[in-house]
Amino acid sequence: MATHKSAEKRNRQNKKRKLRNMSVKSLVKTKTKKVLQAVEAKETETAKKVLLEAASIIDKAAAKKVFHKNTASRKISKLTRKVNTLA
Repeated sequence: MATHKSAEKRNRQNKKRKLRNMSVKSLVKTKTKKVLQAVEAKETETAKKVLLEAASIIDKAAAKKVFHKNTASRKISKLTRKVNTLA
C-alpha cells in the first residue's frame, strides 16, 4: 500500500485512467464486432460506414495513449482488409 503522498496521488490517477481506458477499449471492441458482423452479412455499404466510425474511434484511442499507435494501425488495417474483400 502506498504511504507517500505522491504515491497515493499516483494510485488515484491510475484508477481514473484505468476506468477511462476500459470504457474506450470496450467501445473499440463493440465497433469492431459491428464491422465484422456487416462483413459476414455481406452488407458492403453498412460495413464501409461502420468501418469509418471504428477507424475514427481507434485513432482517438491511440491519441489518448490507450493503444500504441502501431497497434491502432494494425487494428484498422485488419478491419479494412476484411471490408475490402466484399468489394
